[in-house]
Amino acid sequence: MRKRTDVIQKFIYRLPKYLVLQVDVLICLLSVLVAYFLRYNLESLPTHVWIDIYTSICVICSVKLISFFYFKSYTGIIRYTSVEDAKRIFYSLTSSFIALSAINLGLYLYFGHLLIPTSILIIDFLASTLFMASFRIVAKISYYEWQTQNVEKINVIIYGAGQAGIITKKTLDQDTSMNYNVVAFVDDKTSKSGGMIDGVTIYSARKKLEEIIKTKNVELVIIAIQKVSSERKKKIIDTCLSYGVQIRNVPPVEKWINGELSLKQIKDVKIEDVLGREAISLDNTVIKEELNKKRILVTGAAGSIGSELCRQIAHFSPSLLIMVDQSESALYDIDMEFQDQNFKCPRTLILADVRNMQKMEKVFEMYKPEVVFHAAAYKHVPVMEQNPSEAVHTNILGTRILADLSIKHMTKKFIMISTDKAVNPTSVMGASKRVAEIYIQSLNSFSIDGNSETSTRFITTRFGNVLGSNGSVIPRFKKQIAEGGPITVTHPEITRYFMTIPEASQLVLEASAIGKGGEIFLFDMGESIKIVDLAKKMIKLSGLILGKDIQLVFSGLRPGEKLYEELLNNEENTLPTHHPKIMIAKVRHQEFNQVKEDMAKLMKYYDKGEEERMVMQMKQMVPEYKSNNSVFEKFDEQKDKKALNLPVQPTTSFI
Repeated sequence: MRKRTDVIQKFIYRLPKYLVLQVDVLICLLSVLVAYFLRYNLESLPTHVWIDIYTSICVICSVKLISFFYFKSYTGIIRYTSVEDAKRIFYSLTSSFIALSAINLGLYLYFGHLLIPTSILIIDFLASTLFMASFRIVAKISYYEWQTQNVEKINVIIYGAGQAGIITKKTLDQDTSMNYNVVAFVDDKTSKSGGMIDGVTIYSARKKLEEIIKTKNVELVIIAIQKVSSERKKKIIDTCLSYGVQIRNVPPVEKWINGELSLKQIKDVKIEDVLGREAISLDNTVIKEELNKKRILVTGAAGSIGSELCRQIAHFSPSLLIMVDQSESALYDIDMEFQDQNFKCPRTLILADVRNMQKMEKVFEMYKPEVVFHAAAYKHVPVMEQNPSEAVHTNILGTRILADLSIKHMTKKFIMISTDKAVNPTSVMGASKRVAEIYIQSLNSFSIDGNSETSTRFITTRFGNVLGSNGSVIPRFKKQIAEGGPITVTHPEITRYFMTIPEASQLVLEASAIGKGGEIFLFDMGESIKIVDLAKKMIKLSGLILGKDIQLVFSGLRPGEKLYEELLNNEENTLPTHHPKIMIAKVRHQEFNQVKEDMAKLMKYYDKGEEERMVMQMKQMVPEYKSNNSVFEKFDEQKDKKALNLPVQPTTSFI
């Protein structure tokens, strides 16, 4: 019995095309009979008329059959009947009507009488069009009713009553594995409210979304509108999450495979969609002048920010893109991506460590970079807290090597990627980045004083966390959710700023173009977000229930970690730029000779492996550096005691 059912199902799944052709021919025969009966007012037909009917059937069906073969009107899959199928039917029937009319006219002109009455041709054309379209629609409806009779319905709202919304509904209707029931379209355009699409009413999204979700037992909302502001999208997502409704997103039309939307392309909304901001506007003319036909070197080119910088720089047609990274696999991956995306930008891969003076000297000698983007750095706070010598080696010494080489080889601009953790640092990592900032700022002033025409211009860009970067909190939460939890948050009050990797990289390029040298550019990071709220939203977006499907636990602040990130320290303020999302920090000026002397001490302690002295020296260079939840807090206590003239206990070795 089961085998028989499967055979029937396969047969219905796709009716053989020649069976469809036979049905179409039978419809043509029926249409001729209907035409004659209507022509004679449904009365009994005289005997001589039946002779005309036989003639008409032979001629009309023969001509239509030729037309069917030519336009392939029978080849469409019945269950996928669409506008294209309707067009083919119309073209084939219209062409056959024209051909029959031409035959009729020719015979009339030659013999003086018509082969088939004109009224019969007109009625037959209308009847066959109606019957053939009806056959396909009835077959399609019957198939879906039969397929979904035992499948539970999922009530769906489609947000967006435009072309993408209509196509989304058709895509849902064609899926028989799930019984999607579109109960409403919603749209922000009030002019569409009250209308209908394919029998489904359109409502105002701003007025009726919550009401429809509650009254129609909605389980899924699909965002199909192509242009919607980030703020509006967040509100829709928040509304859906508050009612436990799943949300999916239709990709932009240009990403549809072969111009067609499939169900697999309609993806669940990601946390990046909730946190994302409006697309930024850049002055591409200025950036192009800065990068076009230039030799550009990017360190950390295989990292999150470095790789995105490379992608965006490639669009400005540099003469050569020099991609430097110490990770072989990651460097290979970004190169393969460039190859797959068919980037025409000339590029070279340099597998090298920025801390290797001899190697970097050879790179500068060989390629003579005109612009350097320095994104290579160690960035994980807890790891650097346990390995301060590595933070000094990479973040400070590596930066100094590149900066000095840039001056030596007359690089025009040097752009350093810094972090908000360099502001009032509480960690070794943050302090090391602040020392690097101090060095290149003082070096900028010193070199320009020496020769303002050929000197390298040093620029710093400072921003917070980027969504989806290697090791960031979002990939970690995704992994924990996939593994069933628990999700670990360090502290219930901890907050962070977030921006997307493309946005951060675009702002770096803009800042590099407008920078004159010596600036620290700050980016507008928007509102800080509680990490615990972020975790809860990610749980909801995954369709899980906190406390039932997955647990959330607080693990405590990690070494060097602080509750709130800052973009300015207490003694800094900002100046505006032409770009609303870019500001310039006004920072304390420090003399290069003093900084150079302090750096020499730091490097001496590094060479000797005296990690405690390294940290103490960084605290001298960055007075606002106060360790938090760290073994190095004792040095801050000693500084406080010295300020109060209290006795200081000798320190023990960290190693």
